Amino acid sequence: MTKALDWIKSHILMFVSILILVFLIAPNAVMLLFSFNQPANKYNFVWHKFSTNAWQHPCASSDMCSSIKLSITIAVIAMIGATALGTMVAFAIMRYRFKGRTLLNVLLFLPMAAPEVTMGITLMTFFYNTTGSNSLGFWTIVIAHIMFSLSYVVVTVKARLSGMDPTLEKAAADLYATPFETFRRVTLPLVMPGILAAALLSFALSIDDYIITVLTAGNEVTFPMYVYASFQHSVPAQIDVIGSTMLLVTLAGIAFAQVPQIVKARRA
Repeated sequence: MTKALDWIKSHILMFVSILILVFLIAPNAVMLLFSFNQPANKYNFVWHKFSTNAWQHPCASSDMCSSIKLSITIAVIAMIGATALGTMVAFAIMRYRFKGRTLLNVLLFLPMAAPEVTMGITLMTFFYNTTGSNSLGFWTIVIAHIMFSLSYVVVTVKARLSGMDPTLEKAAADLYATPFETFRRVTLPLVMPGILAAALLSFALSIDDYIITVLTAGNEVTFPMYVYASFQHSVPAQIDVIGSTMLLVTLAGIAFAQVPQIVKARRA
């Protein structure tokens, strides 16, 4: 009995890790499986029979493909804007002392802590009172996505900056590097993993958002809005195809990013 308890204690972390991994992967596995389903009716909820029809015709619904194109376009622009602004804010907070610095640190956490519906209504009210009710559309969505992604970018880049060794930049200065050369050759390469992580996070937050988007979209329809609306009349297998494609592209990107580290480890 004692040996059994000792074995359980020594392996409990592994079991918990496996359970968490299964919990995270199971919904994605179901989505990938049902992307190969040929549903018996308009709702792709029950397995009927295997088919690749949805993969062969992912744009069977033109509205769905136009909505995913819109979502990707918005996510890319929001990612670039939020990453650029957030990185500059993170550098300003970490490298400089100025009045209101502590207050700025507190305010950056408000978009992360506040309910999305509150932020969405606030942004909609702001747009109504500045640009008018007819202005809601593509650019109001982009601005809204940049605003709520900005905090996540700042926090991510700040974490990377706080873990940097300041003596490396001082060493570059001692070797007569200019401030720009120090930034380009030392600081930027060291902080780049944090910037890339922040960019990917802001992209994921943007392309996945529904609540803030629906309150600032006007007549535009993004992919999450299309999926929500489609539940009223049908759920085609193409939705699972789009979701599975996003999953596979993400996994491929993660695997590609690990290649340099694996090569470096083998050479060591």
